[in-house]
Amino acid sequence: MMAGLPRLFVAADLSSRRELDTLLAQIAPTGAGIKIGLEAYTALGGELVQAAAEQGCSVFLDLKFHDIPTTVARACTNVAALGASLTNVHALGGPRMISAAREALEKHGGPGRTKLLAVTILTSHSEADVRELGFTENSAVLVPRLARMARDAGADGVVCSPHEASGVREAAGPGFLIVTPGVRPSGSASNDQQRIATPVDAIRSGATHLVVGRPITGAPDPAAAAQAIIGEIRATLAGN
Repeated sequence: MMAGLPRLFVAADLSSRRELDTLLAQIAPTGAGIKIGLEAYTALGGELVQAAAEQGCSVFLDLKFHDIPTTVARACTNVAALGASLTNVHALGGPRMISAAREALEKHGGPGRTKLLAVTILTSHSEADVRELGFTENSAVLVPRLARMARDAGADGVVCSPHEASGVREAAGPGFLIVTPGVRPSGSASNDQQRIATPVDAIRSGATHLVVGRPITGAPDPAAAAQAIIGEIRATLAGN
């Protein structure tokens, strides 16, 4: 487990600074972090990371780099300068790309460097999608294999569905971060996610950190929604 990382990251799928500032004001007091993805980053850029830092929020910069090793290394150098707590690359970029990303983060981030995650199979993909992509293995086999490869190449953890978390833990061992999107509190809509689970189920399956978006950002009281999930996480970890 990486010390200092919040257990919950709230997906800020927003395109305006006003929306982000409102969300940060609601979320920062809960102790949750913010996940900044492609929509928000392409609209507003690196200022989002700085704005979150000013509010005391850890940032998961979710840009899913997948390119030649040199290009990804240079991008990770820029991420290190922004001060994000987490960032990610696609595991399918391969071990040389992952190693290059890790080396760049270490070189430019020092002891408190940005931690590196490898995205395995998107939670929007069904098993039919995985087959259509040309994989002969199902997700339960493919995701742990990608996780082991990513660990050996220098990743600190992976992003995967809660459904594959237990297999990843077995494959990658203790201390490896398992960050799971596709987390929905009971009764929430699945939206475009296919392989989903509740916060309790995700933690019990081995997830170390959860990403939750619309069930929090679309709630009448986002702070209360985040606090409720944080409470579920703490209770589950305590064995209650």
